[in-house]
Amino acid sequence: MTDITQSAALAPGGGRTMERVRLLLRSRSGLIGLILIVVLGVLSLLSAFGLLPYDPIAQDPPSRLQPPSAAHWFGTDQFGRDVFSRVAAGVANSALISLVAVAVATVVGTLCGLVAGFYRGISDGVISGVTNVLFAFPPLLLALSLASVFERNWFTIAVAIAIVYVPIFIRVTRGPVLSLREIEYVKAATSTGQSRAMVMFRHVLPNITSIIIVQVTLSLSWAVLTEASLSFLGLGTPPPAPSLGSMIFEARTLIGIAPWTMFAPGVVVVLLVVGLNLLGDGLRDALDPRNRGKK
Repeated sequence: MTDITQSAALAPGGGRTMERVRLLLRSRSGLIGLILIVVLGVLSLLSAFGLLPYDPIAQDPPSRLQPPSAAHWFGTDQFGRDVFSRVAAGVANSALISLVAVAVATVVGTLCGLVAGFYRGISDGVISGVTNVLFAFPPLLLALSLASVFERNWFTIAVAIAIVYVPIFIRVTRGPVLSLREIEYVKAATSTGQSRAMVMFRHVLPNITSIIIVQVTLSLSWAVLTEASLSFLGLGTPPPAPSLGSMIFEARTLIGIAPWTMFAPGVVVVLLVVGLNLLGDGLRDALDPRNRGKK
């Protein structure tokens, strides 16, 4: 997290999008991560638009525990459900929860970090105090506690995960803002009569966008892993909705006779997390101003 802040804090808020895209595509990790996310994103879209070869929750007992074949690419589970269709639907479910969770965490955490770093004083003390309290709990334990309190559906799970990651965005935002508020052009903007809120959003926020973008990508991978962990422990999206974590949990007793039921969702979780992390590394390099102009 420190490396993200140090590398991205110097990045200007404006333009040069094509150069950043070029740097991302030239980054081996960024390109691999982008390819993985695009492929898995296509799976999510297939599920969202109902284009899967089979209904992911429809049972077909005569077809139970069939190995991978031309008819069932990833085989079938103990209820005859197509594993490929369930994995695709599980990716869509994980993507939805993770995107909503990180979106909420990004908005709330960034606003709180801006206020704490720019206004200082009482607001900084209160926000930093709450942040320290939340950081005192292990992330998964905090997510488990929150998920067990809320009613189980995809939105409440997303909110529980968001609460866990809000402090991360507060910390990532607050540090650079503390430095930016002392820069001459920020002080000059304040001296011209602009309100502090306007200065904060027009001159400070654009200069930390690079940090936030990279942190969003990395937080998405953590959110996916957290959602899968909650589902594995029985606190995720309730059945029969497919979830990668619950699929792995259900397959634990079948590993000896139908290993594909665990292998497929497990590999997809790994690919999704690794892809997002690699994409985050590529974005960090692409948004680093020290890499500009390199051939």
